[in-house]
Amino acid sequence: MIQFGTNPIAWANDDDQSLGVDIPTERILDEAGRLIGFDGIENGHRWPQDDPEALKQLLASHGLKFISGWHSLNLLAHSVEDEKRAIQPHLDKLKHNGCKVCIVCETSNSVQGLAKPLSTRPTLAAEGMKVFGEKVEEIAQFCADQGIDLVYHHHMGTVVQSSEDIDAFMQATGPATKLLFDAGHCYFAGGEPVTVLARHIDRVRHFHAKNVRDDVRSRVEGEGLSFMDGVRAGVFTVPGDQEGAVDFSPLLKILADHGYEGWIVIEAEQDPDARNPLLYQTLGLHTLKRIARETGLN
Repeated sequence: MIQFGTNPIAWANDDDQSLGVDIPTERILDEAGRLIGFDGIENGHRWPQDDPEALKQLLASHGLKFISGWHSLNLLAHSVEDEKRAIQPHLDKLKHNGCKVCIVCETSNSVQGLAKPLSTRPTLAAEGMKVFGEKVEEIAQFCADQGIDLVYHHHMGTVVQSSEDIDAFMQATGPATKLLFDAGHCYFAGGEPVTVLARHIDRVRHFHAKNVRDDVRSRVEGEGLSFMDGVRAGVFTVPGDQEGAVDFSPLLKILADHGYEGWIVIEAEQDPDARNPLLYQTLGLHTLKRIARETGLN
């Protein structure tokens, strides 16, 4: 069964908390749940972080499920055993809330939150990716043993960014490691979303429906901007936005044809002062539901 969700980053940004700072938490939840009608929402800095039951009750009071949340891996700097200890409280929160996936990304040397050009992002040579992949697989099995799928988020500014990185990473990991496919990050990195999704669909367990404004992406590349410069400039948007370059119809068709079950999440961060989250998230959800009907994704 498909469920549709969102991420509070559209209202209140986690990486630049000045974006949306004046938007009350109650407004975020009311718009996401009652007004727009999402089934669930991912983690954000406004939610209770250390009390899984308080988190569950807060979201449920607005008709929302807790989908999952980001966990920063630091496997390039720490041992696997250290990382197991670090991720356990997050897994406990996910299990308490009935979550099925744990979203992770290696951030020990990432430039995604730094005032540095995306072109300076770290890379791994073949042997380095192999070693990294083996470590991620150990963490993934640790999660799987507790009933949670680790879904790796390929992300701008990190060691798994390009379609070539995704291919190498998936080859370097084993069956316990699943993929969070993000259409926007794939396109932003120069990949062809349909090709990449089709190649790895058998291991995709989570889907982020993020769109990209091509003119802003070109500015980021041409002017040597940082990832957050791009976000503030509006590089990301929702499905259905005519300014967006990603076609979601063939992507959802791939999901339908391969029996995908799980969440489709609109994680499309923009400056809420420039682009009203209620309007954009409503557009995104209506677009995805229409395409889901047309492609037989249910």
